[in-house]
Amino acid sequence: MDTLGIVAKVEKLLKSRSLDGYEIYLASSHNLSIEVKEQKVDTFKCSAPVGVSVRGLKGGGLGFSFSTSLDEADLGRMVESALVGAQTQTPDEFNGLPLPQEYPVLGGLCDEQLTSVAEPDKIGRAMELERQVLAFDHRLKRVRKASYAESSYEVAICNSHGVNGNYRGTSFSASVTAVAEEGGDSQMGWDFGHSNLYSGIEVEKIARQAAAKAVGLLGARKIATMRAPVVLDSYVAAEILEVLAPSFLADNVQKGKSMLAGRLGSHPFSSLLRIRDDGTLPGGTDTAPFDGEGVPQQDTVIVEGGRLLRFLYDSYSARKDGVSSTGNSARGGVKGPPRLGITNFFIENGALPRADLLRGIDRGVLITDVLGMHTANAITGDFSVGAAGFLIEQGRAAHPVKGIAISGNIVELFRDVEMVGDDLRFYGGIGAPSLRIGALDVSGD
Repeated sequence: MDTLGIVAKVEKLLKSRSLDGYEIYLASSHNLSIEVKEQKVDTFKCSAPVGVSVRGLKGGGLGFSFSTSLDEADLGRMVESALVGAQTQTPDEFNGLPLPQEYPVLGGLCDEQLTSVAEPDKIGRAMELERQVLAFDHRLKRVRKASYAESSYEVAICNSHGVNGNYRGTSFSASVTAVAEEGGDSQMGWDFGHSNLYSGIEVEKIARQAAAKAVGLLGARKIATMRAPVVLDSYVAAEILEVLAPSFLADNVQKGKSMLAGRLGSHPFSSLLRIRDDGTLPGGTDTAPFDGEGVPQQDTVIVEGGRLLRFLYDSYSARKDGVSSTGNSARGGVKGPPRLGITNFFIENGALPRADLLRGIDRGVLITDVLGMHTANAITGDFSVGAAGFLIEQGRAAHPVKGIAISGNIVELFRDVEMVGDDLRFYGGIGAPSLRIGALDVSGD
C-alpha cells in the first residue's frame, strides 16, 4: 500500500478547505485467525482492513470523520464531513492538535520473517496445542478451543503542526481451553501466549499450563465463610488492576469518575507497590513509538512506594490541567477519534516466589480465577464477585475450592498488599505478579 501517497492525497484535500488545523491517521493490517477442534480446522478467517480518518479544527470545534474506502470521491466526502463537524460543534478552548516531538527508537516491533512461514505451519501450531493438552493427563477429555492468530499492521499519522510518524508491527497469539473430567466433576483451564515474533509463541508451555489448571481444580470442595489472608494469582491481580486502571486516567479524574480523585500525592496503596504505564516496553502488546495523536509514548511511573505520583494524560486532558501529555491517547482503529487510555500498564515485580506468599498462612485462600470483576463499582471500588482457587492450610495449597465469592474495595485491597511475587505476567496490556493480601472477606457455605 502506498501509505505516503494516500496521506498526501488527503492532505491536499484538507489544505483546500478553510481549517485552523488538521490531522490524518491511516491504519492497515493483514489478519489471520485459526481455530482447531479434534485435529480439524474449525475456523479459518482472513481480513485486510484499511482506512483513514481525519480531524479538522475550526473556531474551537474539532470535527472527526473516517473512510474505509480510498477512492478520491469518498476521501473528499470524509474531509467535508470533518469540516462540517468542526463548524457545528460547540467551541472548546482545550481542543487542539499536538506539536511534533522526537520519537523513541523501538526495536522488535515487526517480525520480518513472517512471509517465510507457510500456512500449514500456522495451522499446525493450533493442532499441536490440542494434541499436547490431551497428552498431558488421562483426565483431559476435551479441548474446547485451540487457536492461533496473527496480525501485521502499519500506522501513519501527520498533522498541520508538523507531526509526522509511521511504523509497522506484527502480533502473534495462541490460546487453548482444556476440559478435565473425573468422577462426575468437570473443570476448565485456559492459557495463552503473545509475542511480536512468530518464534516467541511457546506452544508446549501454553498447553502445559492450561492442562495443569484444569486438572488441578478437579475435586473442588466447599468451604465455610471466613475473613482470612488471600493470595491472588497473577491473573486475578491483573483482572482487579484492570478495573482500577481507568481511575488513573485524567479525564475520569476531571469528571469525578475516578476512585482516586483528590488523592494525588497521598498514599492510597501499599508501600510495596510500584505501578507504571510503559508504552515503550519491549514486547508489550501496546508498545509503539507514538500514541493515537502522534505524541511519543513513554514510560510513566504513576505509583511509587504506594504514593500516587501522577495521572495519565492525552493532549486534551493535559491542556485542561496545564500539564504535558504522557502519550496516552489511544485508538481502536480509524472508525473512532482518539481517546485517553492505558498502554502497557502493570504492577512491578517483587522478589518472592509465589510459594513464599503462602508461607505463614494457617488458613486462607489462593484465588486463581474471578467471575464478573467488570461489575465492580468503577467510582467507589466496591466489589463482590464469584471466585475459584485453593484452600491454604499451614502455608500450602491444600485442595481446590468451589462456590466461593470474594468482596471488598479495590483501593483497600491494594492498600493491604503485604507481599509481592516475582511472577509478573501480562494479560494483554495489563500485567501483575501474584499478591498476598492481609485479609479479605471470603463467602462460602
